[in-house]
Amino acid sequence: MKKFTYYAPTEIVFGAGEEQRTAELVKKYGGSRVLLIYGGHSAVRSGLIDRLMKNLAEAGLEVRSTGGVVPNPLLSTARRMAKEAQEMKADFILAVGGGSVLDTAKGVAHAAAAPEHDIWDFWSGTKVERSLPIGAVLTISAAGSETSNSSVLTNDDTKPGTKRGMNTDFNRCKFAVMDPMLTMTLPKWQIGAGVA
Repeated sequence: MKKFTYYAPTEIVFGAGEEQRTAELVKKYGGSRVLLIYGGHSAVRSGLIDRLMKNLAEAGLEVRSTGGVVPNPLLSTARRMAKEAQEMKADFILAVGGGSVLDTAKGVAHAAAAPEHDIWDFWSGTKVERSLPIGAVLTISAAGSETSNSSVLTNDDTKPGTKRGMNTDFNRCKFAVMDPMLTMTLPKWQIGAGVA
């Protein structure tokens, strides 16, 4: 028999409609000023972003949303979003989407907490010593980024882009909301890719 140690500090909240608990969970982990990060337009078209913005605002949380994360997430996007987090004095980062959105949110959380560093410093060997808390509302089951200590970014300043991973326990989400109903709008090929 093989031995193993399993460590999963992320609080998993699973079930239909559970995204309505997002504000409660943000507050539980100390958030009051939330930067909500998302990818493309599917989360907007489905109404999820509006529902979450309303949920957070009705709970008395200050919230701003920002989108544009792409697959193989880009450093330039994370830098832009980190600046937005710093400008609003965010104290919590909420990722809405899949692995690329989560990886971007992790970089944003580190940079917003340590503005003396460029995000790429952390992907180049600088140790993360502090970060903002991160939560996730998943729209695809695939990467497992919501419970991992890993994150990947692509430096699009270099040609070709330099893609690097970075591991730290500061990458771990405080909570992850997994509502299977939120995955129903995905194209079949994307569901298949996630399963694979």
